[in-house]
Amino acid sequence: MSDSILRVTIGAAPPPRLDKALARDVPEEAALSRTRLAKLIDEGAVRCAGEVMTNPKASVSEGDVIEIAVPEVTQSHIGAEDLPLDVRFEDDDLIVVMKPAGMVVHPAPGTPGGTLVNALLHHFGGRLSGVGGVGRPGIVHRIDKDTSGLLVIAKSDRAHHGLADQFAAHTVERLYQAVVHGHPDQGDPRLQGVRGVSIEPGAVIKITSDLARHKTDRQRQAVFFGHGKHAITRARVLEVYGAPVQLSLVECRLETGRTHQIRVHLAHAGHCLVGDPVYGGRRKVAKGALPDAAMELLTRFDRQALHAAVLGFDHPVSGETIRFEAALPQDMDDLITSLRG
Repeated sequence: MSDSILRVTIGAAPPPRLDKALARDVPEEAALSRTRLAKLIDEGAVRCAGEVMTNPKASVSEGDVIEIAVPEVTQSHIGAEDLPLDVRFEDDDLIVVMKPAGMVVHPAPGTPGGTLVNALLHHFGGRLSGVGGVGRPGIVHRIDKDTSGLLVIAKSDRAHHGLADQFAAHTVERLYQAVVHGHPDQGDPRLQGVRGVSIEPGAVIKITSDLARHKTDRQRQAVFFGHGKHAITRARVLEVYGAPVQLSLVECRLETGRTHQIRVHLAHAGHCLVGDPVYGGRRKVAKGALPDAAMELLTRFDRQALHAAVLGFDHPVSGETIRFEAALPQDMDDLITSLRG
């Protein structure tokens, strides 16, 4: 089996050690954990300017191009399961699916089955690109368990490499819709005073920060400046609800794709997602500000109101630009309909 070569360019102000710099700058789509990176360094699979780097403490500089020889993985041990699969597009190299809220993308401790990968392995008879690792065959990107929306999965290794390059270069179009608390208004002085928030033409709110694991809660991400992985989210208000305004329908465009990025960024801006159990806090809606039917649905809405509505990219083999749209799932559609009422 041949190795695939992943090239990583070290960004600005890198950590002083090779292992930490790679952990920060390797794209998430490559599915290389810090533990796996350390093993690859130890095995001599990491080079800079043609020189093998086996010391994880070696220094690196901004602009260094690090080459990682990633071995192709053996057949996945994950079992195929006959689960419903909403296929929006499929050819010899990739498949685009609509993931429902509540489904985990790939198996992990505590969720060994019932995942999208289990369903895909059944659909393909056990064959998916192995570049993402034994536990994540075919997975190029992912969305949270309780987020609905579009995902592209690689069937061939050449598609996996091509798609991973596009995600790393931030050229993939990813557009989400979310229902948030409050009104992210460009004229709000409070919002303009939040660090990392700026206003762009077209009433677009840009949120820029670094994201890394929370210092005390390892299940959460947190906003940092000068530490973590660079993240940019752009948000634009589509509709507002309530008198006075209590909730908004927001369109979010990802420039980067970090774990929980939209949820963390909007919470940082003071506009957490409806139903978010991790970043939502205890936000409440003013009594009488919304129709009774909407209030009832809000009390029963038990997931973050977030949907990956648009996915666009260049086909990694044909080069054709393709774009997919997915309408809101029933629960979010019902909620928005009631809010408009």
